[in-house]
Amino acid sequence: MNDDIQFTTQQIVCNLKKIREEKNISQLELAHRAGISQNMVTYIETGKRSPTLQTLLKICTALDISPSKLFPQENNDDKSYIKQKIISDIEKYL
Repeated sequence: MNDDIQFTTQQIVCNLKKIREEKNISQLELAHRAGISQNMVTYIETGKRSPTLQTLLKICTALDISPSKLFPQENNDDKSYIKQKIISDIEKYL
């Protein structure tokens, strides 16, 4: 995994945990709401596993947030570059 993707992944994981804690939702409660195991939530938050897109969307639905809330928020000049980079990276795996 290249450094940019790894850095973005770490930020997404950090944002996920931060949002969950701000909403006072335990890992167990999030797991129940998302229909995934508590272990998976733990693995994702500790960076031991990367969630699939489907799992990430389930988590966002369970937290009642847009998936974009998990991604790093950069200034406006960098947003289009980052968006294009993410799209390009995703296309590599399709």
